[in-house]
Amino acid sequence: MARHAVTLVPGDGVGPEICEASVRVLEATGVQFDWDVHQAGEAAIKEFGTPLPEPLLASIRKNKVALKGPITTPIGSGFRSVNVALRQELDLYALVRPVKAYKGARNLRDDLDFVIVRENTEDIYAGIEFEQGSADANHLIEEISRLAKKKIRPDSGLSIKPVSISGSERIVEFAFDYARKNKRRKVTAVHKANIMKHTDGLFLAVARKVAARHPDIEFEDRIVDNMCMQLVLRPSEYDILCCLNLYGDIISDLGAGMIGGLGLAPGANIGTNGAVFEATHGSAPKYAGLNKVNPMAVMLSGVLMLRHLGEIAAADALEGAIASVIEVGKSVTYDLKEKRDDPTSVGTSQVADAVVYNLKAGA
Repeated sequence: MARHAVTLVPGDGVGPEICEASVRVLEATGVQFDWDVHQAGEAAIKEFGTPLPEPLLASIRKNKVALKGPITTPIGSGFRSVNVALRQELDLYALVRPVKAYKGARNLRDDLDFVIVRENTEDIYAGIEFEQGSADANHLIEEISRLAKKKIRPDSGLSIKPVSISGSERIVEFAFDYARKNKRRKVTAVHKANIMKHTDGLFLAVARKVAARHPDIEFEDRIVDNMCMQLVLRPSEYDILCCLNLYGDIISDLGAGMIGGLGLAPGANIGTNGAVFEATHGSAPKYAGLNKVNPMAVMLSGVLMLRHLGEIAAADALEGAIASVIEVGKSVTYDLKEKRDDPTSVGTSQVADAVVYNLKAGA
């Protein structure tokens, strides 16, 4: 059996404990891993003076695959998001987030099974910002007001929204490729082209051209606000949602809420220089070390990683074991209970125990 070299980034907050639980269940599948452990975020700053040290990037470039815990990004500070920086440094341009209703979870409805494919490097999240009152911001306000002949308030901060033909083309191609590989029937492009004609409009035009090259897979588009309503009313009509960066982020959390919360929301960042698998949720530092947080989002990200590595049988077995734990409802954390103060809730490590037990019972 092949061994897989995988970079492991425990993260901070609850990251280390949910990653430990996930490593345990991944190893229980029988697949063999060589874990190359690296720190990022606050822990890395103490050692390297940067939240995203070069040894970590070098490890992912070498191994091509990483499993990552959540990393804290202080709100409103100059501290750059490690998650965004990692995606940009490694050109991880596609973020895949499945939304699937597992029996026994607090699902809003039982027919939820769609996948969000989010462009990861452009749009308003590109990090091109100008602080209110700075010389650069003032200069841009004057120039934009002159060129666009629209007045911008002089006390404004600015964020730039770049959307390119090449960036749009590759994410839409990725969505069609993912649909074909995973036997999905339809791709829906999500946009606001009726308002942002030169960014979202460009994305939509490119999406239509790419779709014409894939006549075997159905294609349609939806304006993002309507898309949110459709997902609440008629989610079974949708399959792969191909989104620009901001919309993909928002719809991901909407989807997570529909399946019982971020504790069941996995993610895969995939690009030309590797793939990083991580949960959708944050680091929840107030719960660090308390053995309380649901590890299933990272475990399910591990399922995506196994599929990426070609370990399909192991992926199916692990997903089945996790689904069984959710359905029985005994060995689950507080967020999967009907009442959050349910005294029968178990801890992070006990969830891993139950998943490992199911794996061994099904072997």
